[in-house]
Amino acid sequence: MTSKQKFLYFIYLHRTGLTVTGLSLALLLLPLFEDNPYTLGLTNLIAINAIVVLGLNLFIGYAGQISLGHAAFFGLGAYGSAIATVTYEIPPWPAMILVAAIVALVALLVGIPILRLSGHYLAMATLGLNFVVHTILLQWDDVTGGPSGFSGIPYLSFGNFEFDDEVRLHYLLWGVTLLSLLLCLNLVRSGVGRGLSALAGDEIAAAALGVNTRNAKIKIFVLSAVLASLAGSLFAHCYSFVSPDSFTIFTSTDMVIMVVIGGMGSIWGSLFGAALITLLPEWLDLFETYKDFIHGGILVLVLMFLPQGLVTGLVESIKIKLALRRRKNAST
Repeated sequence: MTSKQKFLYFIYLHRTGLTVTGLSLALLLLPLFEDNPYTLGLTNLIAINAIVVLGLNLFIGYAGQISLGHAAFFGLGAYGSAIATVTYEIPPWPAMILVAAIVALVALLVGIPILRLSGHYLAMATLGLNFVVHTILLQWDDVTGGPSGFSGIPYLSFGNFEFDDEVRLHYLLWGVTLLSLLLCLNLVRSGVGRGLSALAGDEIAAAALGVNTRNAKIKIFVLSAVLASLAGSLFAHCYSFVSPDSFTIFTSTDMVIMVVIGGMGSIWGSLFGAALITLLPEWLDLFETYKDFIHGGILVLVLMFLPQGLVTGLVESIKIKLALRRRKNAST
């Protein structure tokens, strides 16, 4: 094996670690080259959305289920941290952990009955969950602030060091996002991840091979809910304000679109999908009124021409073209 072949083999063998390292370095240096608070604010919002989408992709792309209600867990995390820190004066970090545990319990109690459903029935059940949570946030004025929202949420801090500007938030949010990314990458490469992939392919066949499909679906549903809760808590402490409008069924739909566009079953695609759909309203600010129609149109086009998602579909197309080219060169 030549030195070049050894080098290429090393890159192939460690491609995931090298990609994560490269992304980490790029994010570390980003504030040095782009210190515009508005731009950093957008990238910070991408990081928050990416945490939710990473967990949702585990549930949709790997477990083969569908959820149209993950904004409910996102909202519970945000409002839970807001109420715990402001109303009950619990320090932010312990409050986030406590709220995540409560959301995990809620997801478990909800998941046990509704995950007996599948397909459209499961989608409608999760949609109903989102509607119920949004209605509670909207109507329970004494606790949530109702339509006016909940303000005065403290910033996260370590001692006297507060995450109160876009640069500090950039490092915090993307640090958590990268940790979530590593968690998901390791999970899908483990025995649990292979079991989930089998579940997504054929639930009956997976059960025949020894996968406890019911437990697997419940566990991944709870994990995705915890990641959504974590993102919601970060959202609340970063913006110091939350309102029910941020956690509607349209938010859940956008999250599903992020998963589908990035590629169902593609962890890296989750980052791309979150970035694209977060930035799209900024690129199409003149069409803000028609945002939902535009998102829907993109979703339909992707499902028609790249059903695996933009990232996954493009990667597969490139692989096929390279394989055909190698085959052609080998035959000549």
